[in-house]
Amino acid sequence: MGPIILLILLGIILILAELLLIPGGIVTGVLGVCSLAGASVYSFIHFGNVAGTITVLITVAALAVIIFYALRDKTWKKATLNTEIKAKVDSNPAEKGIEPGMPGVTVTRLNPVGRVRLADKLDVEAQSEDGLIDPQCEIVVSRVEEDKVFVKKLNKTE
Repeated sequence: MGPIILLILLGIILILAELLLIPGGIVTGVLGVCSLAGASVYSFIHFGNVAGTITVLITVAALAVIIFYALRDKTWKKATLNTEIKAKVDSNPAEKGIEPGMPGVTVTRLNPVGRVRLADKLDVEAQSEDGLIDPQCEIVVSRVEEDKVFVKKLNKTE
């Protein structure tokens, strides 16, 4: 009885793998069906017609129930990621009131592009004209072109 149960479990696992993990991989599905057929044939040969018929019926019922539960929508809702991306692309800097000469501070490293905070409230993506600028360095907007903001490191002597 042990080999029959083992073959049935192996067949169900292989068929589920074919349906859920390796769709189109045919080999696992064929091996799963062969395993289930082998369990039924083994049962017919070693235990007779009644036991073989019972094995086939139990195998088909178990496979149907397991596939039904595996393919239910409720099962997959537990396994899926349900987050939304709420990020937006920066709008035109002119619409935000960004002008040359505006002071600010770098939020991230500008290498040469990064995030800056202008006027203590406005976070935008900016490009450095001075190369690398470390975080928390004071900067000034040097120019604004279409959708790009260019900044320079603020020298304390200015």
